[in-house]
Amino acid sequence: MGELAQQGYHFNVMRRAIELIDAGGPQLTLEDLAAQMDMSPAHFQRLFSRWAGVSPKRFQQYLALGHAKALLTDRFSTLETAHAAGLSGGGRLHDLFLRWEAMSPGEFARGGQGLTIFWGWFESPFGPALVMGTEKGICGMGFAAEAGEEETFRDLLSRWPRAEFIEDPMFLRPWVLAAFGVQQEGEVPIYLIGAPFQIKVWEALMRIPSGHVTSYSEIAEAIGSPRAVRAVGTAVGRNPVSLLIPCHRALRKSGGLGGYHWGLPVKRAILAWEAARLEAEEVAL
Repeated sequence: MGELAQQGYHFNVMRRAIELIDAGGPQLTLEDLAAQMDMSPAHFQRLFSRWAGVSPKRFQQYLALGHAKALLTDRFSTLETAHAAGLSGGGRLHDLFLRWEAMSPGEFARGGQGLTIFWGWFESPFGPALVMGTEKGICGMGFAAEAGEEETFRDLLSRWPRAEFIEDPMFLRPWVLAAFGVQQEGEVPIYLIGAPFQIKVWEALMRIPSGHVTSYSEIAEAIGSPRAVRAVGTAVGRNPVSLLIPCHRALRKSGGLGGYHWGLPVKRAILAWEAARLEAEEVAL
């Protein structure tokens, strides 16, 4: 089984485990959890730790609904202090380097007319992922674990109604392998297709390091529109390149998770996974 396929298998297992952790609460033991998963405790612990980087017990703390509030206290980033503009550095998706450029406003207004977009389905650490890209880079990524594959495909397709879409996963594969950490080296180009205000918001999101979070109001301040918090929230929700443009790292000031286009269970899983991976990296240093 290839590593991408293993990631998909692991997430299917982890998704069930996360549901059981939610239902069982902090009193749930490793033995009980493993028994409900029909696995031995040792095998389940190995499988879970390989995916999350920490034990199931430690992951429970990151998955807790109050963890978002703790992140705002302990791992909050103002966009001015986020290191290296968030585009490289330790903890950011295995040190991958994101190179990006944006479509001009005039090109965006034409709804993708004259643009060829290649697409394909891939396994990811968070379930089936639909990835789309032009010759310039990845322009779309959506997760189907909650929304379903048909709706995820329809959603991304509707972003650029006049583009030509061609199924070609092999064209995208090198970028996807680097993006999901299977290939440890390699540049991941991103081609941002959006309105000018949206692109400002997405640029700000890319400055938030992995394992850290910021708030919608902080993003509004950083882009020079402090009163446009609601518009920022809308732009965050319209981010077409999930994970790489990390909209999951934007939270409400209250510590609430806010929304997530591909489903709040996926947002919780990504935030917990990133926090756990960051902790594992810090312990290893």
